[in-house]
Amino acid sequence: MLQSLYHIFRNECPNCHKGKVFADKSFFFSLGFPKMNEYCSHCNTKFEKEPGYFFGAMFVNYGLTVGQGIITYAIASPFFDKTFDLRIIPIIATVIVLLSCFNIRLSRMIWIYLFKNYSR
Repeated sequence: MLQSLYHIFRNECPNCHKGKVFADKSFFFSLGFPKMNEYCSHCNTKFEKEPGYFFGAMFVNYGLTVGQGIITYAIASPFFDKTFDLRIIPIIATVIVLLSCFNIRLSRMIWIYLFKNYSR
């Protein structure tokens, strides 16, 4: 499990761990929609198995976003007097928007690694 997380955050191919899944240089700090390589440059593995393959990655992205919103609320809530102050909503929204590009990449990487061939 830790090895898979290591390879996910390094943007490595799930098959050979040498090629890159995304064409962007930085996995963490890139703005805009990510540009994916169609095939691995090292082992020629096709990343998008079928049309609509990454539809399920949206659910992973939703889970990541909800988790980040809850963590942001837990961190920011002690700074407010009331239990639920409406001023906390823009803070949570800002964090979610700032992490959205990272979440797209991470959710796709998690989705690819969920369905990689583990029999090898």
